[in-house]
Formats: sequence, C-alpha cells, structure tokens
Amino acid sequence: MDTLKKFELMEKIVRELGDLQHSQQAIIQKIGKIEVDNIELGDKRLDKDLSDMHQRVADNLDTIVGILAYFADKTQNFGNQNNVDALKEQQAINGITGQ
Repeated sequence: MDTLKKFELMEKIVRELGDLQHSQQAIIQKIGKIEVDNIELGDKRLDKDLSDMHQRVADNLDTIVGILAYFADKTQNFGNQNNVDALKEQQAINGITGQ
C-alpha cells in the first residue's frame, strides 16, 4: 500500500472512531433518560440492568476515547513524517497533467 493510501485509510479510521465515540455517548444519554423515567416507575429489573448497561457502555466509551486519541496522534505523526501534504499536492499535479 502506498503512503498516501495508507494515510487516507488511517484518516478514515480516525473518523470512524469519532463516529463510534458519538454513538456511545448517545447510548449513555438514552440509558440515562430511561433510568430517570424508571425512578418514578420503580421497576427493580430496569434499575439493576440499566445501571449495569450504563457502566459497561461508559467503560467502552473510555476505551474508545483512548484508542481515538492514540490513533489520531499516530495518524498525524505518520502524515508529518511522510510529508503527506506534499504527496497530495504531487498527486493533484499528476492528475492535472495526466501523469
């Protein structure tokens, strides 16, 4: 895989991890809303299971945040070390000139 394609794939993964982070945050919010509604209802199974779910999703979110920070940094470093901006410029020039 050439350097520019590898960088573009790395950027795609960073975006997907960001999407995953937002999805997990939305799930935590939804679980929290159900937990609040259940305060009035008082269902014991919902109380126990939602609390457990909330914790597992929060743990997953912490993992995702860590992976995202690591991989975004790795992607940026890869781009800097391989002068990806210059590669993109050259690719654009080659596209214009038909090379």
